[in-house]
Amino acid sequence: MKVRTLFLLPLFLALFGASAFSNAANYPCSKSKGGVSHCTADGKFVCNDGSISRSKKVCR
Repeated sequence: MKVRTLFLLPLFLALFGASAFSNAANYPCSKSKGGVSHCTADGKFVCNDGSISRSKKVCR
């Protein structure tokens, strides 16, 4: 039982750690921009600091 636990615990931790990194994607208006405030009529992101994001994604 201990051998199985010693094998599964690092495997679980590795999978959990990998999922945490997948959430660290580049989102429009991230970090110091404060997040997305709203969208413009032409589909651009307006950040909470008032700037327009340079993201190529379309805001809907």
